[in-house]
Amino acid sequence: MTYRVFSRATVLGTAALLMLGHLPQAHADNAEDLITRGRYIADASDCSACHTVKGGRPFAGGMAFKLPTGSIYSSNITPDPAHGIGGWSEAEFSRAVREGTRQNGASLYPAMPFPSYARMSDSDIHALYAYFMKGVQPVAEAPPASDIPWPLSMRWPMSLWRAAFAPSVPSAQKDVTRPFPDPAIARGAYLVEGPGHCGACHSPRGVALQEKALSGSGGPLFLSGGAPIDGFVPTSLRQDQRTGLASWSEDDIVAFLSTGRNRKGEAFGGMTDAISHGTQHLSQEDLHAMARYLLSLDPGHPTATAWHYDPAAAAALQRGDTTAQGAKLYVDHCAACHRTDGRGYAPAFPPLAGNPVVMSDKPDSLVHVVQSGAALPGMAKAPSAFVMPAYGRMLSTQQIADVVTFIRGAWGNNASPVDAATVAGLEKSAPRPVLQDKPAPLN
Repeated sequence: MTYRVFSRATVLGTAALLMLGHLPQAHADNAEDLITRGRYIADASDCSACHTVKGGRPFAGGMAFKLPTGSIYSSNITPDPAHGIGGWSEAEFSRAVREGTRQNGASLYPAMPFPSYARMSDSDIHALYAYFMKGVQPVAEAPPASDIPWPLSMRWPMSLWRAAFAPSVPSAQKDVTRPFPDPAIARGAYLVEGPGHCGACHSPRGVALQEKALSGSGGPLFLSGGAPIDGFVPTSLRQDQRTGLASWSEDDIVAFLSTGRNRKGEAFGGMTDAISHGTQHLSQEDLHAMARYLLSLDPGHPTATAWHYDPAAAAALQRGDTTAQGAKLYVDHCAACHRTDGRGYAPAFPPLAGNPVVMSDKPDSLVHVVQSGAALPGMAKAPSAFVMPAYGRMLSTQQIADVVTFIRGAWGNNASPVDAATVAGLEKSAPRPVLQDKPAPLN
């Protein structure tokens, strides 16, 4: 029998070699996990919707934001060192995302939702940085330069705007840790108020275009409905009767964020991109957390009465009575999909009866959908795509006013009528008509 004698140094050295032998793979796994997590956070933050032009390279920028003074364009956030953020440190990246400053310290325009991103955790920013540096292909393309004329193009006034309206990172993250009824609602608040930046569209803005409330702690204006964007009016996401989510269940909200459709309605305008690029990629757990948080928000208009279905319009149409203003137009152009009773064929064709968009004080969204059409692309969990034709090419301004008035007044909707002058005014800012003859391809 042969005995081998091992010194303490030999044992330690061998152990060290065994550990080192596993370190490269462990580091590789951890790095890959970090990139995967960063990709998820990029989806939750809807980065692609603004930084990827349709048909363009991912995150290469160039999306136009039209302002009264001119247009600005989203930046290239790929790791290209010349045209993107390849030369940025993580600290510089963090300041841009959460504080609204460029690498050189100049202020970003608040089209970048840094007042919301200020709530994002250090660990999420770290993962996001890893993803953009290691998980995104560099693109050597420079976005168009903004065409805002001098002196309006000067950025130093934006530093005053940031000081007045954008929260500091410490104050924003302190608000994140405020008490919540349960951890799921806390997680939903973080996603909605922070990465999801839902308030950027769904909260009202002041004279300086600042959001009047940045979180649920800011009062009932938060998520109470926003100003028109590309002709569409973001609805209330609070528990408002008629114009909010009071009649939506947790599953309704999850289905909408997953697929862009549910038994209550369908996405259109910018919300379609937010779902396609963003929320459809989130876990069911996170979507339920977001839904629970939204359901926890008190109504912004607590005295509003609930919608109740009124069958009078349906009964009239079903007996052939089309004497009401716009009724015949509705039967000829709308009833095949949305039915004479206004209940539609959800989730393929949304109901118009009791629809918050239809009952809104501002008819902009409904007018624009009738004028310009809408396209709902297929989603991972709902592959069918649907197109609403653009009736602005076949109906006059008065006819659009008539049919919109009928829809807003029927089935208990009881919203105010719309005149031709209002429609004509909205036509000037109408989005480009949807011209597809067939459903859009899957993303």
